[in-house]
Amino acid sequence: MTPLLAPYPLAVLALCFGFALGLLHFASLRRVTGLYIDGGPPWRALALQLGRLALLAGVLVGLALLGALPLLAGTLGLLLARQLVLRQVRKAP
Repeated sequence: MTPLLAPYPLAVLALCFGFALGLLHFASLRRVTGLYIDGGPPWRALALQLGRLALLAGVLVGLALLGALPLLAGTLGLLLARQLVLRQVRKAP
């Protein structure tokens, strides 16, 4: 079976996808934290937390099925998004 994309363009695509997933993942983490702190409905916080983790696990498994390079690139994108979100949060008053 031949791959649909060459390894390096696929890795770049996985990096971008991992970055977008990371932004979504950490934005929803902020929302879950807000629900816990503000005393929101526990079922909503739990559902969002489980959905967030399921989406992350599903995407990482999908990238792993594409190979090691896409998995590593996607994880790098996730970590880059984490750094960006942490930098923004530290600057916020």
